[in-house]
Amino acid sequence: MEEAYVRLLCPECTKDWESTPTDLPEHTTLYHCPNCHASRRLAEFTRTDRDLQTLKSLG
Repeated sequence: MEEAYVRLLCPECTKDWESTPTDLPEHTTLYHCPNCHASRRLAEFTRTDRDLQTLKSLG
């Protein structure tokens, strides 16, 4: 079975990365960019609506 992943993008510094939903907190949790330490709800870091839906369903 292939493991799902979520693509993330920092709205401030534009760093992009991927993570598995199980390694991330809930989408409403305050999250910090690993690059610039910007703080926003995790949902605001998802690149697409599909990434957000994956996070909600598998997280």
